[in-house]
Amino acid sequence: MRDTAVFTHRLARTGDIPVLKSLMAASILELQKDFLSPDAIEASFEVMGLDTRLIDDGSYFIVECDGVIAGCGGWSRRNTLFGGDHAVVRNDALLDPKRDAARLRAMYTSPAFVRRGVGRLVLSLCERAAAAEGFTRAELAATLAGVPLYRACGYREIERLDVPTSKGIAVPLIRMGKVISTTA
Repeated sequence: MRDTAVFTHRLARTGDIPVLKSLMAASILELQKDFLSPDAIEASFEVMGLDTRLIDDGSYFIVECDGVIAGCGGWSRRNTLFGGDHAVVRNDALLDPKRDAARLRAMYTSPAFVRRGVGRLVLSLCERAAAAEGFTRAELAATLAGVPLYRACGYREIERLDVPTSKGIAVPLIRMGKVISTTA
């Protein structure tokens, strides 16, 4: 059967935060199951989550299907590579589009909408917005569950990260990057 869902997108608003946090939790809990132990999934909440600065900056997208949030993600002109508001390491220094890669951040798909093009749509929206501001490269910190999508979309591994948590469990992430078009 062909999927006939129609996806729309918009910028996130502050009022969306409770629903976004719920979607993120469901995404982390469900989509990481094949890649992380239950303890590592729980620990990953320390390093993943929503950075509301992206909403404030007008660079966080929501993808909807019939009024239901199917996924979300954003890009940043700031130096922080990953982590939510609660993350210990944050760097809000502005990046130079001529020298630095835009950061793609906090990308999540609702488990009810996986493998339906939501992640690709969010990536495309972020890449186009970053390119419109002069960025020619994009980087992200991929979860193990996200790596296949990012590879399929042209991202290549830069380095592997084992992010320590207070639970003594390191959460694996892979820093990935790609050249983005400024003519799209």
